[in-house]
Order: sequence, then structure tokens, then C-alpha cells
Amino acid sequence: MKSTSISLSSVLIAIVGIVMFSAKAVMVKLAYQYDVSSLHLLVFRMVFALPFYLGLLYFFRPQNPIEIRNSDYVWLILFGFIGYYLASYFDFLGLKYIKAGLERIILFVYPTLVLLISRIFLKTKITTKQLIAILITYVGVVIAFWGEINLEGSNIALGAFLIFLSALTYASYLVGSGWLIPKFGVMAFTSLAMIVSTVCVVAHYGITDRGDLLNYPYQVYLLGFLMAIISTLIPSFLVSLAIKRMGANNFSIFGSIGPISTIILAYLFLDERLSTVQFIGAFIVILGVIFISKSKKKTS
Repeated sequence: MKSTSISLSSVLIAIVGIVMFSAKAVMVKLAYQYDVSSLHLLVFRMVFALPFYLGLLYFFRPQNPIEIRNSDYVWLILFGFIGYYLASYFDFLGLKYIKAGLERIILFVYPTLVLLISRIFLKTKITTKQLIAILITYVGVVIAFWGEINLEGSNIALGAFLIFLSALTYASYLVGSGWLIPKFGVMAFTSLAMIVSTVCVVAHYGITDRGDLLNYPYQVYLLGFLMAIISTLIPSFLVSLAIKRMGANNFSIFGSIGPISTIILAYLFLDERLSTVQFIGAFIVILGVIFISKSKKKTS
């Protein structure tokens, strides 16, 4: 008999990590007031965080080096590429064609994709409790952003497809990190994955842009640094630790807190109006998270 309950500390780690990641959207909006491009802002975010990841990697080497094969490093590079670079890139492209409200709803199909990918490649069982929790959180997200959906305009299908690719790549990262983290350890895996992502972002900038990065107001660099620490460095480790503790499937359900926390943070820092419908949606999402975090019955 073994308990499969999710501890309160794991729940708190997951929530704090997701909320800190969500703060990125507020900082991006604040930075856009200074006419900075999205790619340049992404470069600042990753480059400012890079020295910390390099330092942490020096002190926290892989925990089980004997168990790590060369193919594991190949997988780590792949997941670093798709997790914090490619998923973001597809997201930026998709937002050219559809409204943010619709983007968020499409993006948060990733918990379902995590379950499906885990089922297909890792033979992980999908429980009834997980399916119910996903349904509850999806309903909450849709309600919260229902008023923002605008289907007018061209290239809606292309935009939706790009956002779906973003959700698919992020879901693949979550599944991959779920079985690689125990081999490398939380600190080493996260540092290596983020270093790979930084290299990809810088390469993207070098190939497609090469614009001047040194003529922005100091506020842009300050916001870039805050994004690097508050919405990249710290939450990346919290998310990896949460995945290690509760598994990629359960963590993906907690991801539905992301858009709700974005609403609240935008209300607090950007004076964006929080409607009654959004409050209702947020409450439903919280119900879904509480449902999955409640202790499961012991199984034999």
C-alpha cells in the first residue's frame, strides 16, 4: 500500500513557480512602452539569467552521472531547444494573427497534450481524477477569457495552429523533463536546459536581427533583469522541482493557474479591469487545482 498524495509543499512550489512565470507578461507590457522589440526583450531576459545558470551548473553537477548516457544529453539539448525557445517562438508568431484571449485558451490545451504524450511514449495511465481536474480548469480558463475572444480578421486558422504548436512543444518539454530530471538532478537539468535555450535565442538574434541592443532606456534593461531573475531563473527551478515531486501530468494541470494569475497581476500593476466573469473563471480554476491536489486514496 503506497500513498500517491501530492504534498502541500509540492503544491505551493508549483503555484509560486507558475505565478512568477506569469509575472513575465506584466513586465513585457511595461517594457513595450519603450518601443523594445519582442526578440530583443527575449535576448535580455535570457542573457541576464545566463551567468546565474552557468554558476549554478558549476556547483551542482549531475546527481547520477553513471546513469546518464550520451543519448540523455541529446534529449536534454532537444528539450532545452523546444521548452523555453521554440514554444515561445511559436507563441510570438501566433500572436500576430489572433487575439491574446484566444491564444491563452488554445495554449492551455497543453495539460491534455502532456497526458496524451505520456500515455503514448511512456505508457503512463491517465486517471479519472486527472481528466476531471483538467475539465474543471479548462471551463474556468474559457470563462475567464470568454469576453476577450475575437474571431474577426484574417489568418485565424494559421494563428491558432501556431499557438497549438506552442502548446505541443511545451507539453513535450514537460514530459521529457519528467524522466530526465531524476538523472541529472533539478539544478543541473534546469541550468543545462536554460543554457541551451539561451544559445538558441542568441543564435536567432544573430541570424535574423542583429539590431542595436545598447540604445534603450535604462528601464528596459532593468525590466529585462527582473524578468531574468523573477520570471526565469527562480521559477525555472521551482517548476523543475515541482515536476520531480508530482510528475509532469499533475503539474500540467496546475499550469491553468497561469492565465488567471496574469489577470490578477495585470489588474494590480497595469490597472486592467477585472470583470465579474473573470473572477468566476478564476474561482473555477482554483477548484480544479484543489481537486487534483487533494490526497488520493491509497492503492495496492
